[in-house]
Amino acid sequence: MRILTGRAESENVVKGSRFLSEVIPVSSQAEARDTLKAQKEKYADATHVVHAFISGLGAEVMGMSDDGEPAGTAGRPVLDVLKGRGVTNILLTVTRWFGGTLLGTGGLVKAYGDGARAVLDAAEAAGLFEEYVEKSTFSFSADYAQYEKLKRLLGAFTVSEVSERFGAAVDVSGKIPAADAEKLKAAVFDATNGKVSVTII
Repeated sequence: MRILTGRAESENVVKGSRFLSEVIPVSSQAEARDTLKAQKEKYADATHVVHAFISGLGAEVMGMSDDGEPAGTAGRPVLDVLKGRGVTNILLTVTRWFGGTLLGTGGLVKAYGDGARAVLDAAEAAGLFEEYVEKSTFSFSADYAQYEKLKRLLGAFTVSEVSERFGAAVDVSGKIPAADAEKLKAAVFDATNGKVSVTII
């Protein structure tokens, strides 16, 4: 399963109607809802803001809306394209400004589906997808002498979002792939002769 790491957009015009497709990273249904609300406010002059989203590690939460287009002609084709890409934690919106010519149900399905494919292709081309790796949060507290040693040790692991707080001791926290969490815990314990223990969440 892959996740989106940044925004991308694509635009096309079909028989005078303008379609602006955008993908936005989201981590939950609530975030998708809030982001969609912001999109609708941003494009208050648009005729429709159609959307589909997928979230969850196993892509278990999905949603979509035709936003006033005939049922099944907009949200469903967008969601189908998303599902076919094996992606999660993503919101895809297609904003339409009506150009005066009715497209018919087949024309709408094609226009929304094409818009969804085009923006996903743009995100692929920009390198905005990465394999989802489940991460754990780690934290430990060490004195300054141990901290120097442990800082070098951390460099041997793939860690991210590391923060350090300097006080009487150094409090360190960050994220690590869940598969490596116990290895980090053992390495820190060994390196400090059991004086520093890592908490894994």
